[in-house]
Parts: sequence; structure tokens; C-alpha cells
Amino acid sequence: MAVGTGRGLGPRGFLTEEEKQNMPKVTPQLLLRILSYLKPYWIQFLFVFIAILLSSVVGLLPSIITGRIVDEALMGRNMTLLIQLLLAAFATLTISQVIGVLESYINAWISQRIIFDMKNQMYNHLQHMPHNFFTSEKQGDIITRMNSDISGVSTVISGTLASIVSNVATVITTMIALFSMSWQLALVGIVVIPLLILPTKSVGETRWKLLSESQAKRDEMNQLVNETLSVSGSLLVKLFTREKKEYDRFVAVNEEVTQFSLKEQRSGKWFHVIMGMFTQVGPLLIYFAGGWLIVSQTDSTLTVGTITATVALINRLYRPVQSLLNLQVDFTRSLALFTRIFDYFDKENTIRSIKNGKKPDVTCRDIRFHHVSFSYTPEKPLLTDIDFTVPGGKMYAIVGPSGSGKSTVVNLIPRLYDVTGGKVTVANIDVRHFDLTYLRQCIGVVTQDSYLFNGTIRENLLYAKEDATQEELEAACRTANIHDFIVNQPDGYETMVGNRGLKLSGGEKQRLSLARVILKDPKILILDEATSALDSISENAIQDALETMMQGRTSIVIAHRLSTILKADRILVVKDGIIAEQGTHEELLAADGIYRDLYETQFRIVLDYEAEQQEQTT
Repeated sequence: MAVGTGRGLGPRGFLTEEEKQNMPKVTPQLLLRILSYLKPYWIQFLFVFIAILLSSVVGLLPSIITGRIVDEALMGRNMTLLIQLLLAAFATLTISQVIGVLESYINAWISQRIIFDMKNQMYNHLQHMPHNFFTSEKQGDIITRMNSDISGVSTVISGTLASIVSNVATVITTMIALFSMSWQLALVGIVVIPLLILPTKSVGETRWKLLSESQAKRDEMNQLVNETLSVSGSLLVKLFTREKKEYDRFVAVNEEVTQFSLKEQRSGKWFHVIMGMFTQVGPLLIYFAGGWLIVSQTDSTLTVGTITATVALINRLYRPVQSLLNLQVDFTRSLALFTRIFDYFDKENTIRSIKNGKKPDVTCRDIRFHHVSFSYTPEKPLLTDIDFTVPGGKMYAIVGPSGSGKSTVVNLIPRLYDVTGGKVTVANIDVRHFDLTYLRQCIGVVTQDSYLFNGTIRENLLYAKEDATQEELEAACRTANIHDFIVNQPDGYETMVGNRGLKLSGGEKQRLSLARVILKDPKILILDEATSALDSISENAIQDALETMMQGRTSIVIAHRLSTILKADRILVVKDGIIAEQGTHEELLAADGIYRDLYETQFRIVLDYEAEQQEQTT
């Protein structure tokens, strides 16, 4: 698959230790699965194979014509025939190139269509993976599978597969031509081939070892440069007066890099010298064998032209034979590539919509947690017995120590995660029996980390409702107290928010996220510390709007501000995987338990700070 070096790949012809340890297991199922992506384009593949075969046959003609030029045109002193044969040789070269371009074009089309199909399949598959997949997998790995790995299929199709077919066709057609002209010279030529290949393998292994060691030292040098010449690193060096020591470290590593580079270059120079000698030895042996056959009159049919054509054809054998000797490496890397891709395809989507899922009216209907348990891993349960009911149309607040599982509790309602025990019901129906799309359409969620796409304000708002009118956008933004900010921007609602909304402040992003949920007009509202990035003034400005929005909706709020908690119909205190306490603010304070501790340590501090800020503004 891969030619040259790269991350995790050795040079062509060699497997790294990592590749040897992780060689994929070849099974009929794996091969059939790979072929399933090629099957829709079998007609195009047929044209490619025909083009390769034609190119291999036509590619023989220039060498054969060269023999005729020597025997018939030059030896016969026939200028007319010489011109005709030269034109024929030029024509065959032109035809061969045209066929090659056609084969390359079809190959590229096939590989790009297969990549198109696989990327669509991968994106659709990943879109429907459960939320815990994205919290556990590295984002870089996901992007690598989507882009680098699938794009690498192009090299397998247009490189490895086409190369195998082309090399086999070239070897077979060339061998037939060689033996048809002179079986004696053909045998001599075949004996020469190992003399050209074995040094390549030996020197290649040596150069790869030197290259690997040199690359390791270059990585060490790059790390040293990045650490000591970055803003923070250079400051640390200066403060601890380590300039001389870091310079000495750099000189030592740089010396090692230089020495490895010199060794690699020296080995390369000698390699080219040796290969040049062996390249000349092959034709010399053929000329010697041919000359002996002619001089000794052992083969009266042998001619100088035949010897010349044999030398040209033997040279034509070298590259395809060498490439076929690397077949195991190419095949292994190709299978490894598909195995990595299939590994993602085979990751199970554990949260999916059941067939004929239910779509009940959830307006002002109860949300019920029936002795719910949940864990990310079996050995570490997070929720053990969550049992409570949020009456339809009411607003409940959830509080608790950091890491107690508050966000996890509300994430079970839209099935970002599924319970591992018990059940969550909305309108007396298990959420797992809902049509998943319908369930999530009924729920509006505003999280503490407000995420915006790199686009305009309008585009981010329309994500909630694609057909929203300008009046609806402005009404939602006024409710979220963000409209005035938007219209004061030079581009208004067409203002770009930047990657992840970085052009906006935390409060502006959060208010825009609130406006997006308001535009969605959900039946159930979940606010996961949705006003945490707002200052007291901004929060007060939209608090009334939020209260208006909550009317007629069943709402659950995770909050750290007492002002928000006090407006709840009931407060649930989560600790150690259970609802440890529940009641009104006054009831929970009187109970003198966990809530009172939270009030004294967290809420009271925030309340005093807000009061101080309020005094300063007045």
C-alpha cells in the first residue's frame, strides 16, 4: 500500500516491528467484505484489467522492434525499413502511453467512488453512535479514520491492486516473449535478476534502520526545540538560567542527528555504485552467452537483434519482479488499513430507535426515574438508585457535589446514555420505546459548555429550526437578551462566530445557545448550569424570560446559583449515586443535611458575591 516512509509504516518492502505484531488475520470473511466495496464497480475494473493487459502486450513491441531494427534495417542497410520500424516503435510507445492514461483515469475514478461510498457510510455510522463513543474515543482518531484511513483506500485500489495485476501481466507476457525468442538467453537473463534484487533488499534494510534511528533523534531534537523555544518554555529557561545547559543538550542531539544522516547518505551512495555495477553485469552476461552461441554456431537462428531485444526485455522484468517480491508487505498493509476502517464500522450503536417507536404527546407530562442505575464501566457505578418524579409542567432543580452525576441524570432523558438498571419514563412510556428522533425533538437542552458551529449567528440559530422567519429569530434573541448585541454588530445576524464561537464571550455564547433552544420550542426543558457563564446582571435580565419559557413545560435545572434554585418547585440533592434529599429550600435547610452543607459552602459564597456585585452597581 504505502511507498516510502510515514507514521507507523516502513519503507516499501519492509514491515516495521509494530506492523509485524499487529498483522491482521486473513479470513474469507475479511476478503469478501473488502470485495463488497469493489463489486459495484466490477465493469470498470474489467476495463482496467483489459487496459493493463493491452499495455503489457504493447509494451513488448518496442523491444521486439529494436531487434528487427538491428537485424533487418541496420544489417540489411535498408533505410526505408528503418524509418518504418522507427515509426512503428514510436506508434507503439504512443499507444502504450494512451492506454496507461486511460487505465489511470478509470482507476482513479473507481478509487474515488469507493472512498465516496465509504466516507458516506462512516459519517452516517458515526453520526448515530452513542454519546459515550465520543467521550471515550480520541477526536484525532475519529478524524484519522474518516480522512487518512479511508483516503488511503485510493492507494490500495489504484496502487496495490492495479500494481499486482500490472506486474503479473508484465512478467507473464515478457517471459513468453523471452522464451519465444531464445530460451537459452531467457534462462541467463532470469539468473541475473536475483543479482539486481538481493542487494536492494539488503541495503534497503540497512538504510531503513539508519533512517529509523535518525528520525528518532530528529523527533528528540524537535521536542527540545518546541519545549525550550515556546513562550512558556523560554520563560522557564530564563528564570532558572538554564540557557547554557539547554544549548549543550541541543548540540549533543544535533551531533547525533548529523552523524546518522551522514551514515545514511554514505550507504545510499555505495548502494547506487553497487547497483550500477550489477545493472551492467546482467547485459554483459547475456551478450557473452549470446556471442558464444553465435560464434560457436550452437544456435544458428540466434541474431544480434535477438540479443539486443533480450537485454531490453530483461530490464523490463526487474521492477515488476521486485514489486511482486514485496507483495506480502503491500498485502499486509492493505488489509491492516481495511481492518482499521472496519473496526470503526463494527463498533455497535447501542442507542437506537426501535421499529415503530412511539410518539406520544409529552406536553406537561410527568418525567419519572424508576430506581435508575448507571455506570460507564461495570466496575465503577455512578448512579445506583435514582428514584424521583417531576410532575408535568413543574420545574425541578438538581444540586449536589461536583462529580455526583447530576449531568448524567438529565442526559438519560434524551437517551444520550441508556440506563444500566431501572428505567426512565416520560408520559408513562419508557424513553427506550420512543421514536428516538421524536424524543429528542421534544427536549431542549442548554449545557454549560455552549457549542457553536463555525458559521454565522443566523446559521447557528437556524440549526434549531431551519424554516424560522426573521421575526422568529429576533423574538427568540430578544427573549435571551442577545438581540441588541447582534444588531449592533456590523454584519448583524450574518456575523461570524468563529470556531466554537471563539469570537464571542462566554456570556454571549450562552445567551445565543438559549436563544437557539427557545427557537426550538421544546416540550421538555433541561438547563445544565445554563447561566453559569453569565454575570449577575445578564442572568437577571433573562431570568424572567426563562421563567416565562418554563411555563407550560416540564423543566429540570442543574444550577449552582441560589437565585435559580429558589425558583424551583422542588430541589433534588444527588450524592453517592442516589437522591439523598429532596424538598423545598426551606425544608432542606431545616433538615440540616447535605443541602445545608452545600448552601453554607457554595451557594452562600455565590450569594454574598452577587450581593456585593449588586451593591457596587448601585
